[in-house]
This record gives sequence, C-alpha cells and structure tokens, in this order.
Amino acid sequence: MLSEETVANLAMQFESLPERLGGHIFLSLISLVIGILVSIPLGIWASRHPRLEHTALTVASVIQTIPSLALLAAMVFAWGTIGWVPALIALILYSVLPILRNTITGLQGVDAACIEAARGVGMTERQMLWWVQLPLAAPTILAGVRTASVWVVGLATIAQPVGATSLGNYIFVGLQTSNSLALLFGCIFSALLALLLDGLLRGLETAARLRSPRRAMSVAAGLALVAVSPVLLNLLHRGPAGMAVAGSPDGDAQQDTQPIIVGGKAFTEQYILSQMIKQQLESAGLQVKLRDGLGSTILFEAMTRGEVDVYVDYTGTVWSTLMHRDEVVSAPEMLVETATYLKQEHGIISFGPVGFDNSYAFAMPRKQAEQAGIVSLEDLIPIASELTAGTDVEFFARPEWQRVRELYGVGFWQEGDYGRNVDVRRRRQRQAGRGRRLRHRRPHRRQRSTGPKRPPRRPTALRRHPPSLGPRRP
Repeated sequence: MLSEETVANLAMQFESLPERLGGHIFLSLISLVIGILVSIPLGIWASRHPRLEHTALTVASVIQTIPSLALLAAMVFAWGTIGWVPALIALILYSVLPILRNTITGLQGVDAACIEAARGVGMTERQMLWWVQLPLAAPTILAGVRTASVWVVGLATIAQPVGATSLGNYIFVGLQTSNSLALLFGCIFSALLALLLDGLLRGLETAARLRSPRRAMSVAAGLALVAVSPVLLNLLHRGPAGMAVAGSPDGDAQQDTQPIIVGGKAFTEQYILSQMIKQQLESAGLQVKLRDGLGSTILFEAMTRGEVDVYVDYTGTVWSTLMHRDEVVSAPEMLVETATYLKQEHGIISFGPVGFDNSYAFAMPRKQAEQAGIVSLEDLIPIASELTAGTDVEFFARPEWQRVRELYGVGFWQEGDYGRNVDVRRRRQRQAGRGRRLRHRRPHRRQRSTGPKRPPRRPTALRRHPPSLGPRRP
C-alpha cells in the first residue's frame, strides 16, 4: 500500500504533467519542423555545390560541439529574453546537423542511371528533384529526422534553467529536492516521448520506402495526436467544468487577468519559497505562473525586463553581484542601500526581509573538528590542502569565496559543486582513502561553524513596481 505522502506526491506530479509535457512537446515538434524546413533546402543546395557543402557541414558540426547549457545561455544573452524563445532557437540549431548530413548523403547517393533516365525522358532539373531524387532519398532523409527527433527530445529536458517549461522541470526539481518520484516522472515521460516520436517517424520512413500514402496518413494522424495530447490530459485532469467558456463571467475574468509570474532560483530553498508565494497569491484569487530553476543573474535580468513579477533574492547577492560592493557593513545598512539601489536603478520594489537569515558559513563534522583541533578558520588553513570542499553550484564563482581566498589564503585539496542536498556521508564512504572532507553547508546543532565574518545574506522579496500603482504586498 502506498503511504499518504506518496499518494500526495503522485497527485502533485500528475497535476503539473499537462503543462510540462505540453511545453516539452511544443519545443520538440516546433524545433523539429523548423529544423526540417531549414536543413532540407540547405542540403539540396549544398549537394550541388561542393564548397557550400563543406562550409554548411562544418558550421553545423561546430554548433553541435557547443555544450547544450552554454548554447542555451548564449541564446538568452543574444535575444535578451528568457522562456521558450532561446530554448527553441537552441534546439533548432541542434537539429540541423543530422537532417542536413542525411539530405546531402541521400541526394548524392541516388543512382546515376536513374538521373540519366530522367534526363532522357526530357525532365527539367526541378522535375528530376521532385519526382526522382527526393523520393529516392526520402528514406535516408527521414533517418536523419529520426536522429534529430531523439536529440531534440533529450535536449529539451535541460531548457528549464532558461525559463522554458518542459519535462526537465521534473528532473531539476527532483535533483534539488531529492524527490525520486519527480525524477522518475521526468525520465520516464521524456524517454516515452522520444521512443514514440522515433516509432512514428520510422513508420513514415517505411511509408516512403514502400510508396504507401495510406501508411503516411496514419503516421501523420499519430503525430497530430501527440501534438494535442497535453490538451487531452488537461481535460481528463480538470474535466469539462474546469475549462473556461467564452462569454462566461469566469472566462472573461481569465481573459482580462494577466497571470503573475513568480520566479525562483535553482536550489531547494528557492523551490520552497516560490511555491509558498504561488500558493499565497492563488489563495487571494490571482492567476499565477511559476518560473523556477533559473540562475541568479538570468532571474534578475528577467525581472528588469518585466518577464518575472516577484521572487526572493538575497541582500548579499545584490550587494556583491549586482552592486559590485565588497565593503563590510551592518545588515540594516545593507538592506537600506540594496533597496534604494533596486528602486532607483531598476524600478524594483523590495518588500523587506522575509524572516530568516541565510549566511554562508564553513562547517565540518564536530568529531573531525575536535580531532584536528579546529575552532576557527585560521586553524583550518594548515590542513586545508588535505580536505575536499563541497559547495552549491555557484559558490566558488562568488565574490565571497574570492575574498576569503585573498584574506586567508585557503586552498583545498579538491573543490566540488555537489548541490545543497547531497548525502555527504554516502559520498564520504565512496571516497574513502582520498583525504578528509570538508562540506560547505549551513551549520546545525551537531556542527561547529568556522565561517568568516561577513554581512548576512538576508532574503528579501522583490517585485517590479507598476508605474500607476503604489507598492503592495502579495
């Protein structure tokens, strides 16, 4: 029997399935269609011009070698926006190579006797292309489309850090919150979608080889069903009563009200805070859309562009990363100066502290600290080269760490980004004999904090200030 907690977790995952599956299918199918429309004409042209063929394949291959997250980030900065636009462009670029290469290979592999026979019956170059070369090369071209479909479906799962909704939301949230059920949802449904698209395109490839229009129509119907499946899932989940009817009061209200976009960063605490803000706003009768799992800079830039309405940020992050300040001041002074900076420079209202402190600190197991006689950061310096430091994904690039290195000269044996919810004991057992280990995390009662003195990072809720309205609390 499933426990109540597991049942509630299942219900929560199924509730977000239509939106995330719909976003994943939208990104996959649209990018694949546009990739086909770009790659096949380019392949036809390149197959007749050797210099263009070499250039096109080289450029497509270079794009393929760029790490996917790097390409997504580059698209965000290139287009100046987050969401589905940069993700879609990145997926289109990734889909080009297999389709382009197979188009060129298929056209160049057409039997010369067939081309000579077509010329013999008086066909023009265009007629030969449409009636001889493309039909004979179609199975090879569709094989490239199949490869591109699998690549695109897989890569769409990492579109979440740039604000695009996909099945990758399950994976990123599951990793950050140790939710194995969310991980399974993301992996299973993305794998099923990839297999389904590959099977349908294989049927289309077979139809092209057998010259079977009926089979091709069946495959087209299957692809259409995949495209509308999120809508069907939404209907099954909410029922007809849950759909707004045009002309009804509820439908008019939903059309007139713009949803409030709640943002969040890519770690456990932020997932919780963004969900809390979302629930509070929904309880007040407002429509809310969640964009979580974003990087600090990307999230702030999205707010300045009006793509995010409210999220929780930290005074230390604003102070060091956005304001580029490194002097040590009191917490109230930092709060006032960051709030003033946000209002004057970006038109963003700070609602003030949200009730807890979130300072960085160095911490290690009490038993290990007592054995080594470590009670302060100065005591840690002589043996730091024997220790492994584990942090969240951005700490080693933050000004706080650079400042600590400058002041204390701390250098660890190994520095790793393990996230904030890693089971350190399990990792320590796997790395037995490789040196003692220091973990960077918040201290609790069984640990001794040896962190450097620095201004606390106090979370504060941010909201873009509407021109016609005064500041208001959610």
